[in-house]
Amino acid sequence: MDSQFFLGQLPAELLLIWHIHRVPVILSAVSLVAIVRFAMYLHGRRGKISVSPTPRSPTEKAVVELKSEWLPENTLLDPLAINKDSHPEEATSAIVSTVKAKKGPKKVKGKKLPNKLAKATSTFNHKTDKIQPLIFFQSLAGTSERYTSQTAKAIGSWISSLVDCDDSAPILEPQVHDVSYIEYDDYFVSAPKTEPNTRHFYLILIPTYNIDTVLSTFLQNLQETHNDFRIDTAPLAELLGYSVFGFGDKEGWPTEEEGFCSQAKEVDKWMARLTGRKRAWPLGMGDVTGDVEARLGEWIHGIQEALVDIAQGRGLGEGVPGSGNPAESGDEDNDILGDSDVEKFQTRRIKAKMSARLDDVEDLGSVVNISTSTPDVPIPIDFTTYKPKPTPNPVQAPKEMVPITSPTYNALTKQGYTIIGSHSGVKICRWTKSALRGRGSCYKYSFYGIQSHLCMEATPSLSCSNKCVFCWRHGTNPVGTTWRWITDSPDVIFTGITAAHYQKIRMLKGVPGVRAERFAEAMCIRHCALSLVGEPIFYPHINDLITILHSHHISTFLVCNAQHPAQLAALVPVTQLYVSIDASNKASLRAIDRPLHRDFWERFCACLDILRVRRFEQRTVFRLTLVKGFNMADEVKGYADLIQRALPGFVEVKGVTYCGTSAAGSVGLTMQNVPFYSEVSEFVAALVEELVSRDLGYGIAAEHAHSCCVLLADESRFKRQGRWATRIDFERFFELYEGRVRGTRMEDGEVVGWRPEDYVGEETPDWALWGNGGFDPRDVRVWRKGKGPKKEKEMEM
Repeated sequence: MDSQFFLGQLPAELLLIWHIHRVPVILSAVSLVAIVRFAMYLHGRRGKISVSPTPRSPTEKAVVELKSEWLPENTLLDPLAINKDSHPEEATSAIVSTVKAKKGPKKVKGKKLPNKLAKATSTFNHKTDKIQPLIFFQSLAGTSERYTSQTAKAIGSWISSLVDCDDSAPILEPQVHDVSYIEYDDYFVSAPKTEPNTRHFYLILIPTYNIDTVLSTFLQNLQETHNDFRIDTAPLAELLGYSVFGFGDKEGWPTEEEGFCSQAKEVDKWMARLTGRKRAWPLGMGDVTGDVEARLGEWIHGIQEALVDIAQGRGLGEGVPGSGNPAESGDEDNDILGDSDVEKFQTRRIKAKMSARLDDVEDLGSVVNISTSTPDVPIPIDFTTYKPKPTPNPVQAPKEMVPITSPTYNALTKQGYTIIGSHSGVKICRWTKSALRGRGSCYKYSFYGIQSHLCMEATPSLSCSNKCVFCWRHGTNPVGTTWRWITDSPDVIFTGITAAHYQKIRMLKGVPGVRAERFAEAMCIRHCALSLVGEPIFYPHINDLITILHSHHISTFLVCNAQHPAQLAALVPVTQLYVSIDASNKASLRAIDRPLHRDFWERFCACLDILRVRRFEQRTVFRLTLVKGFNMADEVKGYADLIQRALPGFVEVKGVTYCGTSAAGSVGLTMQNVPFYSEVSEFVAALVEELVSRDLGYGIAAEHAHSCCVLLADESRFKRQGRWATRIDFERFFELYEGRVRGTRMEDGEVVGWRPEDYVGEETPDWALWGNGGFDPRDVRVWRKGKGPKKEKEMEM
């Protein structure tokens, strides 16, 4: 009976509760919804760094927006100079290069942490923690690398002798890293991640160059890290300490004022700022033509003392010049001096302070305190000039990219390059020598009909914005992100590269096996591969150089690394445009190409969108370089996404060529990373299967097994009556380029410009098709000792 009464009263009680509490409930619900909506609004406004939009479908119109920071600083290229009438279907989707004002994130202002708090965050327990020395070096000619190896060996031997010491924390064996092959973010934006109870100690040994090298980029990175408001003031404060040693040449720079070890001094200065002034030992400097052995030995001895102090819990010490809380490199410090020296030092300090800005009362107070020893001398203080007069910054004249006296020049010339002017180069390809002797041409003859002995390999820019792990140039070419060098005219470059090429050809006339008819043909250049080293479109007058080449009926095959979208958008049509696609995702691209641009992935994707728009103006090619262990496993779908995004006419898949340098080995590239041709073939088959499943219509057109290279092509564009036609009609190309054919009339009567399909050449020969090897039957293949058909059959058995 009671339960029936309770059920009967329950609705009335709920209604009474609602009437009593409805106002706070409604207000709470409304507030919750408002908070959620506001959080979603803020999240939507937050921009992402270096994140590209999702790949577009093949039917979606491509619109590329070029950012202001991508525009070349010293170039004549016009990023708006793009043919908007490339194709009637793509007329409305031409590149729209609208450069907007850059709106950066709001700067967050904060207070600098006190020294006591900063020290508290970097405590070191000498009883339980370990010390891991990391040695960084940079070398072009090998001198710095040799001394670095001696340093690592000396410190390693000394550490081994301390194993039996019970009163010191264990010091681990030093690890050596080449600055040219590391990711700066992993070591110089924050302390490297390692095992618990392990702290790092940095040793940096670097030379000084008068040219732009990886070291220049390293210094720029240190400076940008310090000035980046998004990063802590001292991001490397967790380090136990650091010290720098510089290698110089007093024959070139006699004094420090004239530049002796200047880049080492810069590294020391920026490291002091990034570590919160944890200089464990003063900057060491040695002359490679004189006292370097003695100075380096003294520096190593000092490093050992510093490590012992840290290991025994004394830290960096107090009152030792260059330790504790040292001044920045280049700033004057009050070292341990005598009484008379102190008086002279104080006098200099007074004069310095009188000519400098007085920021606060403490600066004025220090001047008054110092002057108490000489009360009779009045202190002239002018309160009317608070700020010093600004001195105009002298305009620095541009310098040469590769001076003739630089180690880069020596390294490249030893590798067979001829340097033209100060930033261009030419070299004879090994396939040119092979074709002259009737031993076969490279893959470009099998795929496109280019005979190697008629081809010149050159570049107008020896500088590059990547440091690829498989680069054949051994890291000796300059690097940079902006053009800031003396610029040679296109006429000078064309004259120089052609003359140097012909000279190198003449030097081969006495080589055994050179055929007379091919030697005569080689004295008339018909093709130019702008892919030797560096980045060709980096050159400000690249369009003028291409025009000169075409005016001499020399076809152009240009290769770029997809890091300069503004220059790519402004490029005039070439015979065939290559883009290096070395990875399918951001992480792999960073590990393989090691680009200098921090927004490298965003630049990369923008270049793909530009390539998609311009595919009806010129033949476009994806070059995939496969490196086993880096960019092959589980990346087929990723590559298919990129192909679907840009829709190139061709896709070349090639196995990496190992150049056998110690520099490559330091980043993990060995012969184990070179794929076999069978592995490349399996990868190509899987890629084609993925593309077919997406209805993209790519098929395997040709191969060149000798180069471990396979060609994919768009069947709808380069297949005629069931037969592949990947070769080029070069005479037809020049007719179209010179305007002899003004346009192609469409069905609706509209006349549009010529397209890549208009200069398709003969059908691909049977010997070059997939499954036939791709070696020209007119030539004779020469096998190396221990290899050949007979050897391969024995291995199969």
